[in-house]
Amino acid sequence: MDERDWLIALDAVQGVGWRTIQRLVQATSSLKELADWPVEQFRALGIRSNIAMAIQEKMRPDCVREWKERRQEWPYFVITVLDADYPRLLRDIHQPPWVLYGLGHRQLLQSPAIGMVGTRNPTSYGRMAAFKLARQLSEHGLTVVSGLARGIDTEAHKGALQGSGGTIAVLGCGIDTIYPPENKTLYGLIAEKGLLLSEYPPGTPVHAGLFPQRNRLISGLSHGVVVVEAGQHSGALITADFALEQSRDVFAVPGPIFQAQSVGTNRLIREGAKIVTGVEDILEEYPWAVQAPAGQPLIELTPEESQVLDHIDAVGTHIDVLKKMTGKAWNELYPILMQLQLKKVVRQLPGAYFVRCR
Repeated sequence: MDERDWLIALDAVQGVGWRTIQRLVQATSSLKELADWPVEQFRALGIRSNIAMAIQEKMRPDCVREWKERRQEWPYFVITVLDADYPRLLRDIHQPPWVLYGLGHRQLLQSPAIGMVGTRNPTSYGRMAAFKLARQLSEHGLTVVSGLARGIDTEAHKGALQGSGGTIAVLGCGIDTIYPPENKTLYGLIAEKGLLLSEYPPGTPVHAGLFPQRNRLISGLSHGVVVVEAGQHSGALITADFALEQSRDVFAVPGPIFQAQSVGTNRLIREGAKIVTGVEDILEEYPWAVQAPAGQPLIELTPEESQVLDHIDAVGTHIDVLKKMTGKAWNELYPILMQLQLKKVVRQLPGAYFVRCR
């Protein structure tokens, strides 16, 4: 077993939160030591005795091994902060999840994404706006991230499934729990064509307190967040706040001034959110990530260009990684990258990162 297995086991201990794991990671050279810690050592870190004893129990080698064997029987995959394919955007947020559980297309975590949130009680206008905007974003190759809740979230997922970009549903419960129950069919479609994601271990029940924390992942996975309809105290506004804290773009769809579901979105616009009157208002902010809809002619690439492009993702690949993965020196890579940029399939970002444009 490696450090990854110990981290996954610790993350699954009931009562252990993000800060507790951080303290333990900082206090040990390896998490496997925790089974041998006396309770007093946990207490010195501010960890309660009952939690300390639970950690001692669950971090025994036989328990960690059993937990690993159980995971191998799951249909779900597990990503940790120790893994190379942990979402790069998520690493930059406050308290990024130590562990993520997923069901579906893992590669969507490396795709450029836009969050879309809103009220659980939308108007027909809000439903139509969410569905159409999500479909158009997906048709242009952007992944739509939402929370599988009733209302706007549901319409966003449905619309995104009609395009090529796909959709990610971030759950506020265990990955094996379908909530709300009426979205059972949608849950299945997303598992098949998109991605279901949770920071909570399978078996975690629905609890109201988990949903605000879920919202930070919707914005954290996204380059920007679109709020379609939101009342004065809508949870969607929490997601917008997280987006601002994470230096993400915030967009809002305007609505009638006397409509309760538009109070929050109109306020966001008044406070500086970008107004959305069509999908172009979103797309123009991310020209490097936008693909033309299906039917666009294919661009011819040389074998060398194709080889380099295979190692560039839609989030960003550093030049040092490209040199290592391709085995090419900078003087060999430079002309190839220039050609890829001229063909508008690659764009250079600050910090010597390169991203796919299509």
